[in-house]
Amino acid sequence: MTTPRISFEFFPPQNIEGAFRLADTVRELSPLDPTFVSVTYGAGGTTRELTHDAVGTIHRRYGLNVAAHLTCVNATREETLEIAHQYAEAGVTEIVALRGDPPKGADRFTAYQNGFANSVELIEALAETGKFNIRVGAYPDPHPDAGHADADVEWLKRKIDAGASSAITQFFFEAETFFRFRDKCEKAGIDAPIIPGILPIQSWSGVKKFAKACGAPVPVWLDEAYERAIRDGREELLSISLATELCSELIDGGVEDLHFYTLNKTDITRDIVHALGVTPRVSLAQVA
Repeated sequence: MTTPRISFEFFPPQNIEGAFRLADTVRELSPLDPTFVSVTYGAGGTTRELTHDAVGTIHRRYGLNVAAHLTCVNATREETLEIAHQYAEAGVTEIVALRGDPPKGADRFTAYQNGFANSVELIEALAETGKFNIRVGAYPDPHPDAGHADADVEWLKRKIDAGASSAITQFFFEAETFFRFRDKCEKAGIDAPIIPGILPIQSWSGVKKFAKACGAPVPVWLDEAYERAIRDGREELLSISLATELCSELIDGGVEDLHFYTLNKTDITRDIVHALGVTPRVSLAQVA
């Protein structure tokens, strides 16, 4: 099995305890040599400043290639592009451009006054600056706002045509879900890399709620497997086993890059990538 290139997603801390957890997570995972790491916004753009601070800190302190999430939520075009400009000034040249989730309490996304109406408009504006490598989201399972069966493929094509260089998928539970989506994208003329997003399952009950919110169907066999594992005290062991098997199937199917949603925790993610053959780099100082 070919050893994959890997990347990680973190979220910004909201308190002192969270700051220590993020620092520990980055410190423990950075020796695995990720091609990039991304830092999210909170729902509705609620952690915009925290995201900016976390991106700058990770870039400076650990020398990692950081991709900052940037959304269309709760900001004018000028404010959003000013944030992008600040990233460029700090040496951060990777952006994950997203429409973003609706603000808390809102049922649907509504464009902010004088703001970007969707991710395509944001991507076009970022591309015009010539300063960024732009990554975008992709949805192997239908996005909750998708109007028809091929809407997610059509939107991804528009985003790539607008200037994005690659896409990172929402998490999914079975390799075949990704392969079906990849085939549809190829038929639509999308030739940009599509990186599978992998969610190491820390809490099955939490993942089921998340899956329901984002439209990812939960296979019956998987729910039954976790019911048995939780009863027997083997939830973490099952999570490592299933995620490793999923990644192996993706690699066997030609996937070269994997993006892990870490939830700012290291143990399960680290065990999975080790099982895939990804080992920490060793500096000369460590072996001297």
